[in-house]
Amino acid sequence: MPNAAAEVIAEGNRDDLGAVTAALAAVAGSLRANADDNQVSPEHLLQALELLRWAQAELTAIEPVLITAARAAGVSWQSLASALGVASRQAAERRYLRSALTTGDGATRDARVQAERDRRAGHRAVTRWANDNTADLRRLAGQVVALTDLTEAATEPVDRLHEALGAPDAAALPGLLADAQPHLSRHPELSAQIDAVTERAAQVRQRPARHDPPPGHAGSAGETSGMSGPAGATPRRTPTINR
Repeated sequence: MPNAAAEVIAEGNRDDLGAVTAALAAVAGSLRANADDNQVSPEHLLQALELLRWAQAELTAIEPVLITAARAAGVSWQSLASALGVASRQAAERRYLRSALTTGDGATRDARVQAERDRRAGHRAVTRWANDNTADLRRLAGQVVALTDLTEAATEPVDRLHEALGAPDAAALPGLLADAQPHLSRHPELSAQIDAVTERAAQVRQRPARHDPPPGHAGSAGETSGMSGPAGATPRRTPTINR
């Protein structure tokens, strides 16, 4: 094991994440290169494992900070999903929530519980909103599915959207429309309509109580405006927005 790395490991210095990470990488490299002649003592190996656990926790705590900054800078959840290596924007949001809850500085148990309750309330509110607007969401999804000039990369998200059209519940449509939206560069009007749906769903999710209809009341329809379908199609309405 390199002397510099050995010193960092032995000291167990947890003030410099970069130095610890470099030392651990050096130790691992030395072990791989000398697999048949291990010169690292059991004590140093245990110390290295302890430091590795600490470094992993520190790196994990960085992720929600970076995601928060990216969102504040206008980065979409779909783009974050790609950067995080997850399959969808919903998976990226769930990952962010989990990491934020487990690594939040000074977060109390009550705060974490409340955050989870808020998340679930937001999800229920979006589900209600989507089902209240099911006809318009399905109309928009149908226009996307009907497109014939999309790239191969659009196949998977559009197939998922097509499958969701057969489900009785429209709750998945806002997220699936958002997944398909990056592939609609040739159809800016449809893309803009999906942006409007995504923005409205985010508003509903963030303020669920406001959109919680009283028993027996489905909510009132909002304003509508012209919505164009694929080239040559008759203009249609935008998804109804219940307020």
